[in-house]
Amino acid sequence: MNTDKSRLPKTGEDWATMDSGSHAQRLKPLAGKAAGTLVIHEIYRSLQGESTFAGLPCVFVRLTACHLRCVYCDTPHAFNQGETMSVDVVVARTLALGDDLVEITGGEPLLQLEVYPLMSRLADAGKTVLLETSGALDTSAVDPRVLVILDIKTPGSGEVEANVWSNIERLKPGDELKFVLCDRADFDWAVNVVREHRLTERCPVLFSAAFGQVNPTELAGWILESHLPVRLQLQQHKILWDPKARGV
Repeated sequence: MNTDKSRLPKTGEDWATMDSGSHAQRLKPLAGKAAGTLVIHEIYRSLQGESTFAGLPCVFVRLTACHLRCVYCDTPHAFNQGETMSVDVVVARTLALGDDLVEITGGEPLLQLEVYPLMSRLADAGKTVLLETSGALDTSAVDPRVLVILDIKTPGSGEVEANVWSNIERLKPGDELKFVLCDRADFDWAVNVVREHRLTERCPVLFSAAFGQVNPTELAGWILESHLPVRLQLQQHKILWDPKARGV
C-alpha cells in the first residue's frame, strides 16, 4: 500500500476493510470481529477531565485500536487490549452506570462501524453523548445528536497530515475543537488555523498543553497574548489522580 498519508483512507469503513500494508497492522485487534460487536477496552465512571463538560460525572466507553501514533498519546494500552461485546451489552453496561453524560472515546472509536448505532442508541436513551475523535476520520455519518469533540492534530503530534479538514465544515454549535500543543511552534500553528477558519465563530475551541511538554502557565500567557477567545484546557483527571492511572 502507498504510505503517502495524503492517500490513506479517511473513513472508519475504509480503515476497517484494510487487509494489507503497515498501517493495517494497527487494526489487527479488530480482525475477525463479528458484525454487530465492538472491541471495548474499558467502560467506567469518572469525572469528565476535559472539554467544556469538565468536572461532571461521566461514563466513559473506550474502544480498542487506533490508526494513529501521536507522540504524546496517553492511552497506548488501548491500541490492542480489549474484549469483544455486542452492541446490546455495551449499551446495557453503560446505562447501568446511571450517569446522564457519556463519552465515546478510544483509541479511535470511529474505526469500528458499530460505534454509530451505539451512539444513536445512547442518545435515544436520553443521554448526552460526547464523541472524542482524532480528526483524522470523516465524521459525516455521526448522529447529529452526538456532540463531537474534534482533536485537530498539530505538527508536534507527528500526525498533522492525517487531519480531515472537511470535518470543520460539519461542526455544529455544540461541538468542540481541541488542539493538543507540544511547544510554542504548535501554538503559533494552531492560532493560524483558528484565525484562518474562524473557528471560534463555529464552536468552543480548546487549547491543551501536551502533558509534561508544555507548562500550562506559559500556555495561559500565550493565549492572553493572542487575544483569541479560546479556552485553556487542563486534564483534570491527571491533577486529581496519578497521571498514569487507568480507569479514571
